[in-house]
Amino acid sequence: MLFFRSEETLRAWCGQHGYPMGPIVTLHQLWGLAKAWYATRLKEEARRPEPDEIREIFKGLGLKEDFWNPKADLV
Repeated sequence: MLFFRSEETLRAWCGQHGYPMGPIVTLHQLWGLAKAWYATRLKEEARRPEPDEIREIFKGLGLKEDFWNPKADLV
């Protein structure tokens, strides 16, 4: 994961280094993802979210591209 000041800076960096653009996540989305993903980690019954739960977390944060589909490689 790399952090950039703006999408313009990201595009310039990708062009300069010959990398394709990957998914863009804002700090707000990243913080929301961390809160949802680790909300129960300190509880004894903590578990990793199931694929359907993961999709709902991503969807709620506006992360809807195929990259964010935990079953995309199974289709």
